[in-house]
Amino acid sequence: MKKSNKEVMHHKEVYAVSKKAASSKNTIEGVGCCTLDSHAEHHSEQDHDHGSSTGSLFTLFLPAIISFVLLLLALSLDHFFSQSWFFGWIRIVWYLVAYLPVGFPVLKEAFDSIKKGAVFSEFFLMSIATVGAFGIGQYAEGVTVMLFYAIGELFQMLAVKKAKSNIKLLLDQRPDFASVIEGQKVILKKASEVAIGEIVELKAGEKLALDGKLLSPNATFNTAALTGESKPDFKLKGDVILAGMINLNSIALVLVTTNFKDSKLSKILEMVQEATARKAPTELFIRKFAKIYTPIVVYLAIAICLAPMLFVADYIFADWLYRALIFLVISCPCALVISIPLGYFGGIGAASKNGILFKGATFLDTMAGIQVVVMDKTGTLTKGVFKVQKVVAVGICETDLVRYTAAIEGKSTHPVGSAIIEFAHNNNENIIHTNVSEVTEIPGLGLKGIVDGNEIAVGSPKLLKNLKIDYDQELDRIPFTTIAVAINQKYAGYFLIADEIKEDAKIAIEALHKIKIKTMVLSGDNQVVVTAVAKELNIEDAFGGLLPEDKVKKVEALLQQQVKVAFVGDGVNDAPVIALADVGIAMGGLGSDATIETADIVIQNDQPTKIITAINIGRKTKQIVWQNITLAFSVKLIVLILGAGGLASMWEAVFADVGVALLAILNAIRIQRMKF
Repeated sequence: MKKSNKEVMHHKEVYAVSKKAASSKNTIEGVGCCTLDSHAEHHSEQDHDHGSSTGSLFTLFLPAIISFVLLLLALSLDHFFSQSWFFGWIRIVWYLVAYLPVGFPVLKEAFDSIKKGAVFSEFFLMSIATVGAFGIGQYAEGVTVMLFYAIGELFQMLAVKKAKSNIKLLLDQRPDFASVIEGQKVILKKASEVAIGEIVELKAGEKLALDGKLLSPNATFNTAALTGESKPDFKLKGDVILAGMINLNSIALVLVTTNFKDSKLSKILEMVQEATARKAPTELFIRKFAKIYTPIVVYLAIAICLAPMLFVADYIFADWLYRALIFLVISCPCALVISIPLGYFGGIGAASKNGILFKGATFLDTMAGIQVVVMDKTGTLTKGVFKVQKVVAVGICETDLVRYTAAIEGKSTHPVGSAIIEFAHNNNENIIHTNVSEVTEIPGLGLKGIVDGNEIAVGSPKLLKNLKIDYDQELDRIPFTTIAVAINQKYAGYFLIADEIKEDAKIAIEALHKIKIKTMVLSGDNQVVVTAVAKELNIEDAFGGLLPEDKVKKVEALLQQQVKVAFVGDGVNDAPVIALADVGIAMGGLGSDATIETADIVIQNDQPTKIITAINIGRKTKQIVWQNITLAFSVKLIVLILGAGGLASMWEAVFADVGVALLAILNAIRIQRMKF
């Protein structure tokens, strides 16, 4: 289904949910830690608060340790060191004391869930199974089941916290205060109270709290919080500096350009909170399945206990009740509804660590099945910054050609003119002393003026043609932007200006082709330039001269062929087609706010190779999720059959439940340790 239909309303709904959730910095703490939605957030927050207040794993595991020690002593007294006093009510009380540290929290959760109308929860299953075991005198097994279940829950909680750590780290990257210069003083202000236009002083080692522009001549920043890249980023005066960046050298002055709540980092946090609210189709199916599956197994357990009395001659209630209790323990859907959300959350965390933000688990699934990657050219495959690639002087020295051209372009605001001025400054600092006068703009063609007494014309080859000045006709066939120059009515040379291709663009395209993904370029630039870039990068199809609606038509045509399409772009004009594609990917560093808002995935460092990283993470996440589903269903089905037939004891039941859950959890967190 096209995202224009499937996502538009969902974006609004999720945004409303995430806004409510974002009221506290601890929002992320309560996502998907427990097995059922109605208890997940409460249980996770409860465990987290407990772990935070004690500050030690020992305290966290203390109830389980107490139960384990008491259980070992009881088993020793039962089987190895028989005592005349260890029987009757003393033995029952001993096992009961061993049971309560791990059993009471579960019994309480079961009671609370029943009060809320959710009778068939995992807590209910564990409660009736273990209480039933006590009822038929199987005290040791009742304690063991609850003990292993509690240990499984603790390991699950630790695994979830580990899975979230990459994303949670973002919450610590946004400082709450900023040092603002007011007159001759530096005042510490709440970041939320700093106004646009104020100047922030950033000391070495400090993090920037708001987006702005660098006023200092230069500075070096650690941008890992935003891009996932640890390599220092050197910035010059006037460059954009984003909240979360860390100043690495001397004091830097930054002019604030964005309110605290509108900074790039704030937007990232919002996206992360949205991501936790959006479930993948597999995850949603498993949760729905568990809500139907759990009541069914409870009724089946009752049938296993009572139905045999109708056709078994030597029916013994206690024996069949034991089989029913085993069946209940095995049937608990922990492994499924714990490990699957954990797998997706691990995928989101792994992506975040690599500077890629998925706005929901559903897009991990979709990225795994992408067949065509369609890209914009400027800002996606190229740097979006015009540079002088070549200078050819005719009848004049190159230094003078550069000086005259840059002097007259200094009166223009066109990006091409800026590229020539930058080139001149890098090669000839005396340009600022050039005398310029009588500059006039010829719309769509270029500029004319007087520079040091010489009549200069600078613009496209069409300008020289209009002025009836002969020039090298080869200029008309060059596939990149050419700026022709005439001095005193004579052709004096040209500048070749092009947008540089990103260093890793070719690597990205090659990697996509290796995994059989087709590539395409859709650009508003002229066809000759687009074709040249596509040829250099070995991209199959390239279309230039497109308006936003033309890009939409091209992607619609692909979607009609029933292929999964990802579109990658950065400009405002890319927002409509990003919304239409199965997965919209925005280049977050240079990308417009509208595009980033519309996109499903944001690449923070603008590197095309992150596209293949996102696909690999999506594929690996989906693979791990299905491994866990297969493992859980296979083991449970086998042991369920054995349990119903009286061939499995409570120990096999514990493995089928807690053991499989732990294996699935360990498998799910593997993705966080992988390198992509």
